[in-house]
Formats: sequence, structure tokens, C-alpha cells
Amino acid sequence: MGQRLAGILLHATSLPHPGTLGAPAHRFLDLLSRAGARAWQMLPVCPPGPYDSPYAGRSAFAGDDRLIDLEWLGRRGWLTPEDAQLPNFGTPNRVDFAGLRAARLPRLRRAFERFVAEGCRPRLAEFAAAHPWLDDYALFEALRELTGQPWWEWPAEYRNYPPSRPTPGTTLADEVEFHRFLQYVFDLQWQELRSAARQRGILLIGDMPIFVDRDSADHWAHRPLFLLDADGNPAVVAGVPPDAFSDTGQRWGNPLYDWDAMRADGYAWWISRFRRALDLFDALRVDHFRGFVAAWHIPADEPTAVNGRWVPGPGRALFDALEGALGRPPIIVEDLGIITDDVRALRDALGYPGMAVLQFAFGGDPDNPYLPRNHRENQVVYTGTHDNDTTLGWWTNLPEWERDNVRRELGIDGSRIVDDLVRTALESVAETAIIPMQDLLALDGSHRMNHPGRAEGNWTWRFAPEQVTPERLEFFRALVERTGRDRPGR
Repeated sequence: MGQRLAGILLHATSLPHPGTLGAPAHRFLDLLSRAGARAWQMLPVCPPGPYDSPYAGRSAFAGDDRLIDLEWLGRRGWLTPEDAQLPNFGTPNRVDFAGLRAARLPRLRRAFERFVAEGCRPRLAEFAAAHPWLDDYALFEALRELTGQPWWEWPAEYRNYPPSRPTPGTTLADEVEFHRFLQYVFDLQWQELRSAARQRGILLIGDMPIFVDRDSADHWAHRPLFLLDADGNPAVVAGVPPDAFSDTGQRWGNPLYDWDAMRADGYAWWISRFRRALDLFDALRVDHFRGFVAAWHIPADEPTAVNGRWVPGPGRALFDALEGALGRPPIIVEDLGIITDDVRALRDALGYPGMAVLQFAFGGDPDNPYLPRNHRENQVVYTGTHDNDTTLGWWTNLPEWERDNVRRELGIDGSRIVDDLVRTALESVAETAIIPMQDLLALDGSHRMNHPGRAEGNWTWRFAPEQVTPERLEFFRALVERTGRDRPGR
């Protein structure tokens, strides 16, 4: 990103109740400012897929309507004061998404009815004209809502693309308009947040999963761009082979791209996807970058990721097409896991910064690229990511021989391991240092966000306001200032 800075990793759904783009998000910008942070990195903000995973979203373009702020709707007269207030679902540190959705949905529908009654419907047509992905997405969501089924179980007139478009005045047509309304409101609220971030000198960093979910508007509307069998079902699915996270690998189940078909139309879908993402964020972490060099193809009938094979991807051709259409995109490369020389070569040829995760640094290999002494300037250093335990949880479960490596490498006794790893990250030569919110607050492993390879029980973590203390913010701010990460352009 061309400057020395520090930021915080926190997904938008991990904001305190009510966990929206309204006051909770704007208060978090204030918190970042007080801590001296100049970047807010999030997980994908798409509508989540199975088990609330943001990495298997129902759209690569749409926003997560769970983030829509109801008080904002109330200030515009589209909700009553009573409807604009929600009870707190879950616990202080875990969100009950099912309960939240059940309470929010009727309120959002009432806001839509008042929006229409005020004669505002033409705004939706204008918004749709500026966002070509919206009509397919809104119809997809409307059909999912009305049928309760994934798209491959819909009636043929909607399952087969292009679908029959709904007749005006019907229930389906009204449902389509409702989902257009949700995206219109999400976009207005997001742009207010982005403007507030810019006023504070804070960059918003997004996260772009390489794959989409099978039950997504993108797969439904763009099937020729995916590898399918004769019946239109995925012939192979995505994942990664066995690794440090799982002995059987990770079978994500996402459909895989037909890169020949994408190359034939100049990677138009990817260009549109990046254009939309950069309308929301100042920079993007591109997840599973190695999949652009080669992806792990698992036969669709295999229950695990063990039996698969690496299949080449588009390589540099895709990124050349992106640069030709959009200029040089501000990308952070997720280059974790099984990274081969050809993946590193593409990353370096493109000049994009990769990632260094301190929790992966201390296995005993002196050439480990994540060791602090092996860091590079063109890199983003993390204590851990959303897939890691918190640093305190990691240390608690670390074998003694690896703890000894950490102590000797960093010259510490381990009694303040969270502070020591945060300090090490900020002292790194890497231009950007990103600290998970859990580590800013020195939280234990019960606050972990995700367990890779485990479907349920993830993504629900949030912090509580009382967990933020002046001492933790001052500790971080002092480090930011001492390590020269406090001033733009430095």
C-alpha cells in the first residue's frame, strides 16, 4: 500500500450489538483513530452462505443485509422508533444470527413498504442501472426466499438461465424489488462509512474469496464459466489437500472455474467483480492466491479432500486483464499454505505484497519466511488471521519445544506473549502490520473466529464494548508511534 501503517482485523459482523454499518461501525472508526490504526481489514461482506460463512457467499457482488442499520432507516422515516430498535440476540461475545435474521426481516420489509409508499421506487431502477449484477442477484434471492430451495431445485423456467422474468405486480416481482431495496440501502450506508473512514485517514481493506458458493447468483447466472458435468452439476469441487489444519484436507465444495471460457471473454466477470470490490474498499486481500496458479480439484463424489489433483489456473493473464481494464489494483496476496515456487514467482512478478503470519514462524526452520528476521518490506505481517486461534489460545496449546523456539527467537520469557507478538509485528520491516481485534484485546482461545475444516460453530464471534480498555488502546498507540506507523506517507 506504499506506506508504513498498522491496522486491525475485525469482521463487520463482529462489531458490538447491533452489529451494523451505523453507530457500531462509526464508533469502531473512532476506536481505530484512538489506537493510532490507519486500516480496518474485514472478512468478505457478501451475503453469507452455508453455516454463515462469508467465504461461501451467495453473491460475489452484493452486500450482507445483516449489516443494514435499522436506526438509519428510522431517521428517514421508513421505520418507527420501536422497529428501529432490536433486542440483543446471543451473548456479549457470540451473535445468534438465526434469531437476528428472524427479528430483522419483518422490520426491513416494513421499511421497504414505507419507501414504496413515499414514491421512492424509481431510485431502485436507477441503482440497478448503475449495478448490472443487481437484477440477477435480486431475482435469485427472491426465488430462494419464496421456494426455500437451492437454485438447481427450482422450476425449470427459473432454474434454466436466462430465466422467466417476474410479471409486475406479482408476489415474486415485489420480492425482487425488496432485495433491490436492501442492496440500495446497504450501498448508501456503506458509502457513508467509507467517507467517514477517509475523513479519519483510515483505509478499508476487503477480502475477496477466489471461489463462489454453488448456491450463489454467480453460479446460477454464469454456468458456462464453471466446470460442470453433462447434467449441469459440478464435476469437481474446490478445496486444499491435507495440511497443518486438517489431516484429510479441506473440501470446501465450491464449483471450480472453466478458465478457458473465462479467457475467451477477456475475464469479463472478474473485471466486473474487482470493479465492484474497489467501489467498496481501498485495498483487497485476495484469498487463496495460489488457486490462480493451480487449484486443488476434488472429484465431486469424494467425501474428503484427500483424493484430488492440482490443475493449472490462468496465472498472470488474469491480472494483466485486470490491470488493462482497471489500472493496477491494490491487492494483498494470501500466499499461505502449500506455496510453490511458481506461486511465489507470480506474486513477485506482479509486485503484490504477500502475508507473513507470526504464529506460523517458529517451527524451527531458519529459512521460514514468517520469522521476523526474514520479513520483507513489501509484505503484510499478522500475529494471526481469522483461521488461527487467538495468540493467547495459540500459546496455551503450543508444545513446549515450540514455545522455547519463540522465547529464544524473540528474546522473551513468554509471560506477556500477546504483547510480545503484537510488538514483533509492528516492529517488522513489513510495510503493513495487521493485528486481529482479539489480540488487540489480549483475548483467549474462546474468542476464536473460525476453525478450518469444521463446518459449524464459526463466524459468530463479536467483541463487547467493555472489553476495550484505555490501557490496551494506549499500549497499541504507543507501539504504532514508536515503530513509525502513525503518519501517512512514512
